[in-house]
Amino acid sequence: MTVTGKQDMNNPIPVITLDGPAGSGKGTIAALLAEHLGWHLLDSGAIYRVAALAALQQQVALDDEPGLAALLETLDIRFERGLAFCNGEAVTAAIRTPTCSDATSRISALPAVRRGLLELQRSFCRPPGLVADGRDMGTVVFPDAGLKVFLTASAEVRAQRRLKQLSGQGISANLSSLVQDMRARDERDTNRAIAPLRPAVDAVIIDSDALSPEQVLELILSRYRGN
Repeated sequence: MTVTGKQDMNNPIPVITLDGPAGSGKGTIAALLAEHLGWHLLDSGAIYRVAALAALQQQVALDDEPGLAALLETLDIRFERGLAFCNGEAVTAAIRTPTCSDATSRISALPAVRRGLLELQRSFCRPPGLVADGRDMGTVVFPDAGLKVFLTASAEVRAQRRLKQLSGQGISANLSSLVQDMRARDERDTNRAIAPLRPAVDAVIIDSDALSPEQVLELILSRYRGN
């Protein structure tokens, strides 16, 4: 697995983590925040999605930890200009399907997969700073981050957001099924033994149900500035 860039521990790099369940808006907010600050962006969910897509394509069982660990060693995962690539192939659209989302949730609960992708995630921490979006950014990957945010929203609101996203990509989906999928994924993510989905003890918790992306962004920037 190809990784580039390392954090210089003699020159600490500022990190803001955004964790939360699927559809909470953390991806949108993380992108806005990184653009506003001029920092690098880590979409950790996309990394797991690429790994899940590779497992589906190569027919590696989603509960086969040794097989998945071996698969990770063969992957060259890269992100350029908002696009995802795996071994030179553009996979941006393919990793956003409901099938890939379900597979992602399943393999992300496996210790071997999480260990295999940890170094890649941390390699994104480069000057001038990093905004890291995921589910365990503040608890596991960057526990020393200067600001940790946990975004949440109801399953119904999150399903509506995902439906809109999929429709915009030309992917057909059913709202009630998405709500059920969200709840099932929340159950798996919050109850897994390794790196469960939960706020860091020092995280700022923001409920985005009734907030626009711009309002959430301003709340985070206000916290970052110490207001």
